[in-house]
Amino acid sequence: QVQLVESGGGLVQAGGSLRLSCVAFGRDFRNYAMGWFRQSPGNEREFVAAIRWRDGNTFYSNSVKGRFTISRDRAKNTVYLYLKSLRPEDTAIYYCAGDDRGTPIMSTMTSRQGYQYWGQGTQVTVSS
Repeated sequence: QVQLVESGGGLVQAGGSLRLSCVAFGRDFRNYAMGWFRQSPGNEREFVAAIRWRDGNTFYSNSVKGRFTISRDRAKNTVYLYLKSLRPEDTAIYYCAGDDRGTPIMSTMTSRQGYQYWGQGTQVTVSS
């Protein structure tokens, strides 16, 4: 059984930084995709960033490009999301996602429907 466990959320002031971690248990995603999504109250869950495990190719939403960085540690089966220059509008629950159903491409890696495994989420709150 696949389990994704996030950590690293918290309260930070605007302009600050955080690092989120997601460890994958029960599955080696080395050939597939992992991503981060976020959801704030009253809004749908939206794509933030994704990484193709095999070659490290990354994708970002326009709202976080240049501020957030996704990376992976193959040995630890872990994906990270570095958040910097945080803004109050970045406040949300951040979810880790993984998928191993086929060759990951941009259209699937940037869509909720492209992932079958989800973590429980970690809260990020940015104060102004």
